[in-house]
Amino acid sequence: MAKTVEFIFDFGSPNAYLAYYGLQPVLERTGAELVITPCLLGGIFKSSGNQPPMMNFAGVAGKNEMFMREIERYCDRHNLSKFRMNPNFPVNTLMMMRAAVAYSRDNDLRPYIEAGIKCMWEDGRKMDDPGVFVEAFNDAGLDGQGLLEATQDPEVKAQLMANTQGAVDRGAFGIPAFMVDDEQFFGKDHIEELEWWLLNRC
Repeated sequence: MAKTVEFIFDFGSPNAYLAYYGLQPVLERTGAELVITPCLLGGIFKSSGNQPPMMNFAGVAGKNEMFMREIERYCDRHNLSKFRMNPNFPVNTLMMMRAAVAYSRDNDLRPYIEAGIKCMWEDGRKMDDPGVFVEAFNDAGLDGQGLLEATQDPEVKAQLMANTQGAVDRGAFGIPAFMVDDEQFFGKDHIEELEWWLLNRC
């Protein structure tokens, strides 16, 4: 039986981009299958009592500077030279995440995810602007207008909320989070531990 890694995902975190690409070699080495669950990071924060790292550590001297330096080192180690902090950060990703739910109903979600993270964390687009959203996904070869319209589907809205609450109910408190059965691995820095678990405990 194939091993499965569930990625609790929201475009809004730069670490989601980094973890997505950092995870790929692990999937190849372990033969694990990836399942991406679209969630709302803001909803996870609210329900779990957490808040963004840059807010959590705003009063800690040097902490946010180290956060950015760690991103630089991670990009260097994993050859992620295209990564750029989005100049519009923080971007409201509600529209993108609803569209992710809609797209996933009839498609492999990965092409949409890869198009979206490129727009967010390579091209620096303001993806909470509907016009930018449509243009960006059209440029990626997807139906931008169709995706935008799907974000208003009540079933899509309800599914995104259910995904988010379900992630919190299973212990998620931020993104990126990975679930292997009931075991959670949080953050890009624990991908190596995730690989060990897949190879030795699954």
